[in-house]
Amino acid sequence: NFYRMDDIELAARDIPAGAVSILLSHTPGTYRRAAHAAFDLMLCGHTHGGQICLPGGIPIRTETVSPRRFVRGSWRYGRMIGYTSTGAGTCIVDARLNCPPEVTLHRLRRVAPL
Repeated sequence: NFYRMDDIELAARDIPAGAVSILLSHTPGTYRRAAHAAFDLMLCGHTHGGQICLPGGIPIRTETVSPRRFVRGSWRYGRMIGYTSTGAGTCIVDARLNCPPEVTLHRLRRVAPL
């Protein structure tokens, strides 16, 4: 994440036209590049949902360069759908406040053609 070792354009290069493309990214901070590379779905984590949140789940710090709405749960950017998991662990401080851990199960289904 901090060393910018990703190459989203290279990852997307050989995706066949018309294929569904899913990007697994450590952080939601790459959302613009992922959408520009035409990924359909981006699954990520890194933020721990804020980990230490105010009442109502409002994160104090997000530790990512992305809009606050991308810190946890589902979101959309252009045509791309995204989901940021709060995960089950912690970082630096071994505590979570107003931010329950989660293990997410995504079920992908084929949609009938129009």
